Order: sequence, then C-alpha cells, then structure tokens
Amino acid sequence: MPTSLLGIANKAKARKQYVFRDLYVLLNEEYLHDCWGLIRKDAAHGVDGVSAQEYEQELDQNIHNLVEGLKRNFYHAKLVRRQYIPKPDGRMRPLGIPATQDKLMQLGVARILQAIYEQEFLPVSYGYRPNRSAHDAVFELTRRLQFGRFNYVVEADIKGFFDNLDHDKLIEMLSIRIGDQRLFRLIRKWLKAGVLDTDGKVIHPIAGSPQGGIVSPVLANVYLHYVLDLWFQDVVSRGCKGKAFMIRYADDFVCGFENEEDAVQFRKALEFRLEKFGLELAPDKTRVIKFDRSDKSGANRFDFLGFEFRWGEDREGKDHINRRTSRKKLRNSLQNFTQWCRQNRNLPIGVLFEKLNRKLQGYYNYYAITGNFEGIKEFYYNAIRILRKWLNRRSQRRSYNWTAFIQLLDHFRAPRPRILHNGRSARQTVKLRWLTP
Repeated sequence: MPTSLLGIANKAKARKQYVFRDLYVLLNEEYLHDCWGLIRKDAAHGVDGVSAQEYEQELDQNIHNLVEGLKRNFYHAKLVRRQYIPKPDGRMRPLGIPATQDKLMQLGVARILQAIYEQEFLPVSYGYRPNRSAHDAVFELTRRLQFGRFNYVVEADIKGFFDNLDHDKLIEMLSIRIGDQRLFRLIRKWLKAGVLDTDGKVIHPIAGSPQGGIVSPVLANVYLHYVLDLWFQDVVSRGCKGKAFMIRYADDFVCGFENEEDAVQFRKALEFRLEKFGLELAPDKTRVIKFDRSDKSGANRFDFLGFEFRWGEDREGKDHINRRTSRKKLRNSLQNFTQWCRQNRNLPIGVLFEKLNRKLQGYYNYYAITGNFEGIKEFYYNAIRILRKWLNRRSQRRSYNWTAFIQLLDHFRAPRPRILHNGRSARQTVKLRWLTP
C-alpha cells in the first residue's frame, strides 16, 4: 500500500468521525503508475478497442494526459461495453466492461475508498474485500450454525442489486466520511456513463452500477454496509429476544436466529428496509426455514455461495453441519462442461487435456472443501463420462473404451478429486506461511 493510502487508512481507523477532503489530488501520475501495476493486462477491452497492452506502449504519455485532463476537468467516462454471461437459472447476467483508461481511474478511486472503508466495514461482510473470500464466509457460517444456538435461518437474495443501486443515496452515504465534491463528480460520471448494448443501442442508466466495473464492488459494499450491516447490528440484533447473526457476501446473505418469532419479524422488516433504498427481495430466493439438529432428513436445507447446508452426523455419530455442492450449481457446471466438450473435442489431444486439467483444477479450487469430497467426486466422474462420449464422436469409429480412456487420463495427469480447503481463513493461511522455514 502506498504511503498516502496507509496514512488515510490509519486516520480512518483512529478518527471515526473524520471527514476526508482533497482526496482528488491523490490521483497524480506517480499514484496512477502504481495502480497500473495492478491492472489485468489480459482483460477484455472497452468500447474504444484499446487493450491494456496497447495502452501500455505509451503509458507515461497516456497517464500524463489523463492527469492533465483531471486537473482541467476535461476527463469524461467512455461508454461501458455490455456483455452477457449465462446464469445457473438459464437467464443472462449483464456485465459492463469499461475502457482501459476508465479502468485505471476506477482502480485509483477504488483503492482510496477501500483504504477508508476497510476501517468501517463490519466482520459480517466478506465479498470483494482483501484477505476475505467466499470460503471464509462458508466456514464462518458453518461454525456459527454448528456451535451456536440457532434454530431458524433466513435465506435472502436482493433482486437485481447492481441494477437498482440508488445513485443519490450512495453519494449521501459516502458523504458521511468523504467531503470531496470533485471525487463525487468522478464517481457520478461512471455511474451515469452510457452502456453500449450488444445490439448497438446506448442505454443511459438512472440507477445501478455496472457489474464488471472495478469501482463497483467497493461502492456496493458501502451501500450495503449502511443498508444492511449496520441496521442488523444496531437495530435487528438488539430487538431480538434470542441470539441472531448475519453473514453477507456482496448481495447474497444468510441470517440465523434462535427464535422463530425473531426470524419471521426480520423477514417482514427486511422487505420494508430494502424498499427505502430502492431495492427489492427476490421472492423465489428468500425464505424462513427451520434449521435445527433434530431434523437430519435433509428436508430443511439451504444454499449459500454454491454450497448446500444441512444437518447430519459425523463419523462418530455426532450432530454435524454437512456441506456439499449445491445441486443447482452441480447441474449447471455439468451443462457448461458438456458445452465445452462439444466445442473443443476436435482440438489436438494434448491441447485439449491441457485445457481440461485447468478446468478441473479450477473447479476443485472452489468446491474442494472439507466434507465435500463426494460432491467433487460426483462432478469428476460425470465430467469424464461426458468427455469420453464427445471424444468418441470425433470420428465415426469409436476411439476409446474405458481402459484406453483411463490410460489417457493417467498419461495427461488429469487431476483427481482431493480436498484443498480445510477450513482455515485467508488470514490464518498467511500467518502459517510466515512460520514456514
């Protein structure tokens, strides 16, 4: 972290009521050069067609011109190029890809905001934060349910959060810790930037922050910090008759309650709370369920961050929270894998297996947590069956029986299922690494 950001972080932590001004001047050439080192050079380009490699060829001049434009208020955000990626339910998720110059600017502002708000954010928030991951959220949720007295769970999801974030309310929230109007004008330019859709039409948003923008995650966390996190801590928890907790990853969150009455009241209050800030619950993904150790049938289970949670027993017959890959995520992964096999089956066999190994390892990197060996094994065995089927369709003659196919997997060292995450948090992993001689 540059010295300037370290100073901001320390002041934000020590002086909780301090309002930061003149942050705009931090966006100088030296700082933006430092930010450039963090830009993904292989990322997709924006509407101007300028890739990171092309921008880097005249980096000094480009950054100099950018800073001069900031000083004279000549900087304008370019249109955001829209792309769509499939969601597990068959719908398409819109992503916004800014131009390379806008990515650099957004990263510069995002780091400033992060330095301030990392001192504000509560421990219940896990998404898009340094040294925190989806695995940390999953492990903490498991710990709370396993060892706490929580019998009811509210599973919640905000409908189209990134599309409905209220710009004026966001700036109002930022004004609590920031008093730099020039920085606000910069943020508004990105929020108001037109979106170039795939059909060539330009959409001018009145709300929302494009998913894919570098500054969007920290803005989303600021918004939900005030809308959800503080409200749950200061109002909901104190008004409950029993104990309560919340775990949030971006706009996905789960709340646990000791008493059913508290859970039901929270579900009702949550709807009105979100409406005040222009947000809406997704009704098909929001429910109150009884979740206690007396029911091990699996009837009362819920999904969070791609994992299914249910009560069961461990090897010693003791009550235990079992986690496995969500059935919906597993089906979606296998559908995507089938499509991948169909598109790549005619590649040279060495190239195909190089890509396959990366694909399998990427899947294990997320889903291979303690207790989910059967889940990743199920994916693996289904995936190799699908792969064998499509390899045998490379020609009219069947190429591989099972014996030959297993030899092929061994030859190219296709990674077998194995557990990679044992429940340690990212911070614990870092500490253990320092202790390694």
